[in-house]
Amino acid sequence: MCSIVGLQGKVKSDDIVKMLKSSKNRGPDSSGLFLDKIYTDINLEEFSDENEYEIVFGHNLLSIYDLNERISKPQPVSNDNLTLVFNGELYNFRTMKNFLNRVGVEDEITSDSEALLYLIDFYNQRFDLLKAVQATIRLIDGDYSFAVYDGENLAIARDPLGVKPLFYAEKGDVKGFASTRDALKEVGFININTLKPEHILYNWEDISPTQAVYEKVFEGDVSKIDKLLRLSVSKRVDGLTSVGVIFSGGVDSSYLALLLKEISQNVPIKVKLYAVGAEGSKDLEAAIYASKFLNLDLEICEVSEDMIREALPQVVKAIGDDNLMKVGVGLTTYFATRMVAQDGLKVAISGQGADELFGGYKRYLKSFVEGELNFKLREDISNMYHVNLERDDACSMLNSVELRLPFLDENLVELVLNIPDNKKIVSMHDDMRKSFLRKLAFEEGLDYNIAYRPKKAAQYGTGIDKILRKKILKDTDISQYLD
Repeated sequence: MCSIVGLQGKVKSDDIVKMLKSSKNRGPDSSGLFLDKIYTDINLEEFSDENEYEIVFGHNLLSIYDLNERISKPQPVSNDNLTLVFNGELYNFRTMKNFLNRVGVEDEITSDSEALLYLIDFYNQRFDLLKAVQATIRLIDGDYSFAVYDGENLAIARDPLGVKPLFYAEKGDVKGFASTRDALKEVGFININTLKPEHILYNWEDISPTQAVYEKVFEGDVSKIDKLLRLSVSKRVDGLTSVGVIFSGGVDSSYLALLLKEISQNVPIKVKLYAVGAEGSKDLEAAIYASKFLNLDLEICEVSEDMIREALPQVVKAIGDDNLMKVGVGLTTYFATRMVAQDGLKVAISGQGADELFGGYKRYLKSFVEGELNFKLREDISNMYHVNLERDDACSMLNSVELRLPFLDENLVELVLNIPDNKKIVSMHDDMRKSFLRKLAFEEGLDYNIAYRPKKAAQYGTGIDKILRKKILKDTDISQYLD
């Protein structure tokens, strides 16, 4: 995870530096600029340039990879007439690298940003920049947002499910984009838009995809779900030596932990679980039970009223919303990723997306009875980017920890959305819901009590919502923490 920022119009480097400072928590390891040329590893406090430019990019790096074949490199990066800033992970990095080698790229490619840049360049030699970016997106597998400039045209793109955030705005003759709203607010933008998943902003015109992931309809083969989920988990930890799991002891996080444990028997990767909850909370009890069954290390954050009061201002500000449900879940993510960061880890696995895919929420029973479950699940998946994903991303990045979401793998999402509704909810009396996922997790080795633990939302299972409502809201207006 990194942060990318950019401005176009008559702009000065001071503004792009302000934007980078505002989002430094997303990339504490290195900062870089593209003005008339590229500057990397700059000191944001000392950099000074008074000239005006037509277009400027900025990048903050969260360095995750340090391998011989794959390195997290400072950005921006450039080749020929192209300059690029990139935030995210490309899970088919090796495939892209091999393809580029076969088509004659002789330069050594050791980072995701370089692989992406050279792939766009390969197509840009044949098409205009828009078609080059569209062709590239069809080949890459990952969670990302990026911007690329060819000296005349600017293309800004976001991954198919909106896992990585991207915002844009304009004021007068100046336009800007950034990984956070706050970075745009820092330089005076007010009306800020979210770039929709799989959309491309080409010279500031919104270009939609031919067909979105959640719109694809075909006959789904349920026998492939387990294989695709395993592959999704494996891709998201490839190249890591340690990974954390945001852990509640429920079926979603426990199944992911089980798969990670199996992977760790063949690949040298350390897996650790992180659970959050008030003293005596249901999530802590379940997490302790499940961690013992899985025989995996568990770190616990036992939250108190004082801890929540201390964290509230930055969490509410990061979310940009004082909705109690969002704040409760955001606090859970914040405390969990804080433990992850304290252990020196930069990546955590989360079960986000499982409920929207497999019908986990209680409100889906009504949709099932009315014969509208599939429509409702597709609608919720299409809206996740600005409902849940931006919230979780903002709270995890307060601790400079990248969340990876195996349930939101593009191929897995396409398949699960196309299996019959009665595989997910078996009847109008199905109080457990997520029937297929629970059955699969149990058959693959999870304890029955874990696989069939009733669904409880994070803010309730952790006890955080109770502390907020019964103690903190009595004397605190949390809306004061919003900008």
